[in-house]
Amino acid sequence: MGMSLAFHICFTAIGIGLPLLLFIAEGIALRTGDETYRQMAKRWGRIAAVLFAIGAVSGTILSFEFGLLWPTWMEFSGGIIGFPFALEGFAFFTEAIFLALYIYGWDRLSPRAHWLCTIPLVVSSAASAFFVISANGWMNQPAGFEMVNGKAVNVDPLAAMFNAAMPYEVTHGALASYVATGFAVAGVYAIAMLRGDRSDYVRKALLLGLAVAAVSTPLQIISGDLSARFLAHNQPEKFAAMEGQFDTEQGAPLRIGGFPDPGDRTTRYAIEIPKLASFLAFEDFDAEVRGLNSFPQDEIPDPRLVHYSFQAMVGIGFFMLAVAAWVLGLAWWRKRIDPGRVPLLALAATLPLGFVAIEAGWFVTEFGRQPWIIYQLMRTDEAATPREGIGFILLVFVLIYIALAAGLALLLLREQRRPLEPGARPGEAPDAA
Repeated sequence: MGMSLAFHICFTAIGIGLPLLLFIAEGIALRTGDETYRQMAKRWGRIAAVLFAIGAVSGTILSFEFGLLWPTWMEFSGGIIGFPFALEGFAFFTEAIFLALYIYGWDRLSPRAHWLCTIPLVVSSAASAFFVISANGWMNQPAGFEMVNGKAVNVDPLAAMFNAAMPYEVTHGALASYVATGFAVAGVYAIAMLRGDRSDYVRKALLLGLAVAAVSTPLQIISGDLSARFLAHNQPEKFAAMEGQFDTEQGAPLRIGGFPDPGDRTTRYAIEIPKLASFLAFEDFDAEVRGLNSFPQDEIPDPRLVHYSFQAMVGIGFFMLAVAAWVLGLAWWRKRIDPGRVPLLALAATLPLGFVAIEAGWFVTEFGRQPWIIYQLMRTDEAATPREGIGFILLVFVLIYIALAAGLALLLLREQRRPLEPGARPGEAPDAA
């Protein structure tokens, strides 16, 4: 199921981020009459439809996997967090309806009505993220029920959905989607410029994607800082694993890099900034940070994967912020969107990095919660299926994902080779443009 989620997460991230770019691009076209932005919106709309279809298939597979692989978890949690999953279904169909209106309305709706279709797309995609991530937040901070004789009673679905972790996880997850999508778009057009395409379309598309990324990335870093503070107070085992903190320590250092060694209970070769972890977590340079050694050893995560994933996520975030500042600074200085080969290479490198950071952040969330599937309530090994024959099911799903990835690649290549249309306005026939 981890493979399925890793595959699906990338599509949901683009599905959240791309509607915002459609909203901005067509809004600029509507306001200025610049047909270049209308061409962007039309091409990106077709890509959004393809990605939506692939994401719908992979999401359907996930729903089967929940029942097949985690029956105990489903039985316990279904009545508690089923509500946000049901609402996510409404958000999904809302997005499907307005995406269809958007795709097929180019020659049928007025320019303003067509642009207005992007607003429900932005809202419904963000709402889907809210509902699903709030359920994950509940797994980290269970709420909205009471345990009586091993059973959940007095269930409050709203309290479960609006759990303590929800604001931090939802904000961090949604912003990650905007960051990753913005850099992916900018990276695609950076590659086009490296190949010699200096057209107005490519320059403006690069700038639009980079602008969304440049605004979202600092906000994402702030939300990450707030999330880490929340973890230090509410999931200290996860925070200790993220930081490679084995011993409880006052004035704990912030570790950059390093290799946690569970055998020696130390993090080797890390660059340590004195007292900074204590300050970032508790706003006090001398605050106590609990180490992994202070917890029961059968209730802590393996710090290696958690620490490496956290370091990768943070490092990628700051690298992308630096690239965005570099490219935009050169564009402002030179008064044109042509930063040069080296900055374009750096920008092209960010194309996949946003999604790598999302996967790394997901690793931190899930592996950092181990050995619990529901924090301090149900262990992962208690929730998994005891059924045999799972290997065959895994093989089937792998083949499905290979087919989906191949189909997606072919469709995107076909779209990339398709020439830009003259830029017919919504409400006009193409030959009238």
